[in-house]
Amino acid sequence: MKNKKKKVVVAFSGGLDTSYTVMYLAKEMGYEVYAACADTGGFSKAQLKANEENAYKLGAKAYVTIDVTKEYYEKSIKYMVYGNVLRNGTYPISVSSERIFQGLAIARYAKEIGADAIAHGSTGAGNDQVRFDMTFLVMAPGIEIITLTRDMTLTRQEEVDYLNKNGFKADFKKLKYSYNVGLWGTSICGGEILDSAQGLPEGAYLKKVTKKGSEQLRLGFKNGEITSVNDKVYKDKIKAIQAVEEIGAAYGIGRDMHVGDTIIGIKGRVGFEAAAPMLIIGAHRFLEKYTLSKWQQYWKDQVANWYGMFLHESQYLEPVMRDIEAMLTESQRNVNGTVILELRPQSFSTVGVESKDDLVKTKFGEYGETQKGWTADEAKGFIKVTSTPLRVFYTNHKDEL
Repeated sequence: MKNKKKKVVVAFSGGLDTSYTVMYLAKEMGYEVYAACADTGGFSKAQLKANEENAYKLGAKAYVTIDVTKEYYEKSIKYMVYGNVLRNGTYPISVSSERIFQGLAIARYAKEIGADAIAHGSTGAGNDQVRFDMTFLVMAPGIEIITLTRDMTLTRQEEVDYLNKNGFKADFKKLKYSYNVGLWGTSICGGEILDSAQGLPEGAYLKKVTKKGSEQLRLGFKNGEITSVNDKVYKDKIKAIQAVEEIGAAYGIGRDMHVGDTIIGIKGRVGFEAAAPMLIIGAHRFLEKYTLSKWQQYWKDQVANWYGMFLHESQYLEPVMRDIEAMLTESQRNVNGTVILELRPQSFSTVGVESKDDLVKTKFGEYGETQKGWTADEAKGFIKVTSTPLRVFYTNHKDEL
């Protein structure tokens, strides 16, 4: 009997590395290739159609698009908003979080079809190799992981030459910039980013500034989740995010440069444009200032910082992440209301909130005006007691005053 071909699932983006991987595994290594594109909100219908056509041209036995956008929102984006998560206070963890859910989807598909191996196109110099490999090792134990680009240290030209030689003539010319587009932002690599002293020019951004002047944007939240955009209610949170992105991107809002530590220990620099994340997180954080207690805000910030770091470091499956998510969810029970933002080219500011849970509105007094919940003598007594530890210390250490 003829030996049965081994099955391999290729995490297929349609780019050069994964295109090479599909063809090489099918043609040179004799695998039965299943190309799987895990979509987290970054592919257009035309791109997905082209991916399918190209996968078959490259030699795939089957192609599938796995839409994980809803799962990505429910299991990641929602919690990043609850926690106001920005890596190093700057980056909304766009690509980092996407890769985890792409990896989860690919692993599930590989187990579903009984695959012998999973392949991806990551190099040995970036974070994605860690995210994919770790996810596959946990979710699909015993299934081989193949990474031709990494293991064979392939150059871009070597991959292009191989594809062209074997009849695949798609244009993979080296572009100045590379982009990763997703629901939670677009990352930009290459070009001036490689020079620490330079920023990105206007032409590097995919979304152009088309609006001048200013306008107000109203974002509604219920239990910490976005529910409305300019008073239009959205049951589908993904559509709400897309609506905010369309409004904010027209002003060029959400553009920035992130510099941080990669998982493997070197420094990395990436440009990004993420209007929706920056506006939604900015509005959400502002609303929390009105609706959460002092210590709710403090402790939520501590765990949210860890949550974002673990997400970036490929530790999404660490059990403590579920515990943090539970805490973040509980913290949002009173984060309700509408936030008014003022938008202008490449910036925005917070204006105010409308909320039934507004703690600024209180019968106890108005800050800087008049007190209603205590007397002047009670205030004096509170201040004197509060100062006691300092008075004790400096009574014994007058030389330090």
